[in-house]
Formats: sequence, C-alpha cells, structure tokens
Amino acid sequence: MEMRLRLHRWEGRSPDLVAAAVAGIAAGAVLMVLELLWSGAMMGEAPWRISQFVAAITMGPYTVLHAPPNVFDPTIVTVALVTHYVLGISFAIVLGAVVAGYHYDDDIKVSLPLIGAIFGALLYVLNFFALTEVFPWFAEMRAWGTFLAHLVFGITAAELYGKLAQYRQRQAATR
Repeated sequence: MEMRLRLHRWEGRSPDLVAAAVAGIAAGAVLMVLELLWSGAMMGEAPWRISQFVAAITMGPYTVLHAPPNVFDPTIVTVALVTHYVLGISFAIVLGAVVAGYHYDDDIKVSLPLIGAIFGALLYVLNFFALTEVFPWFAEMRAWGTFLAHLVFGITAAELYGKLAQYRQRQAATR
C-alpha cells in the first residue's frame, strides 16, 4: 500500500477578494450572533456590552465603555457593526491569501475546515491576548465560548471562501 503525502507549498496566488469579502461578512455575522448568545446566556452580560467593546476600537474607550450597557445606542451599534464587518472582511482576506497561496482550496473537504479552525484559534489568541495590550477591555471576554465562536468563524470563513472561489472560477471559465 502506497501512501502519498500532499505537501502544500507557497505559490503566491492572489486570493479571490470578492469571495473573501462575502465569506468575511457571513462568518462575521455568525461570530456576532454566537458572541451575543454566549455573553447573554453564559456570562450574564447586558445585550449591548459587546457592541460597546467593538465600537470602542474605533471611537475610543472613554465615552463608549462608560455608556450604560443595557441601553441601545444606535451610534454605538452602527459603529460596532461597521468595525466588526471591516475586521471580518480583513481577516477573511488574510485567510483567503493563505488558502489560495498554499492551494488549500484544491482539497476543500479536508483542508479547509482544519485550516479554518487553526486560523480561528490563532485569531482568538491575537484578539484576546496580543491585542489586549492596545485594547485591554477585551481581556474580560477570554472564555471558552469566545474561543469556540472564533473557531466557528475560521471554519465558516474558510469553507465559504473555498466554495465561493471555486464557484467564481467555474463561472469565469464558462464565459
């Protein structure tokens, strides 16, 4: 019986930016819902607290984090949504660059969920350990639920990116 290892080497292919943007928006929406459910159900947080955390990245912590967490503020929620989706798209473009560069999209069934999970775990470490030096208010969100939500983000973004990129390649080939 012969076993062949399929080693992926960097080739420097550009990611499909449209597929990455759509994957980032969709995976960001999934992450946002999971974080809202986790914070409300398990951590006992007020419903708008995570929006305040995210909006504080853009607006600064002094006014945003001192607002009442149980009061809906349309400005804070809008800034949080825009910031969250810009970050989701940005991270999905990075993931798309890795997937395209190493040709992980050639083996969509096995590689992409694993690559996505690894990416989500690294993203969690980046967000909740490295970046808490700049945004210390995120340290209180270090938890298993947040970690699992980031794994789901990575897997969702990788799967969607792979499928959308392949679909767009097939569509371009038929034109």
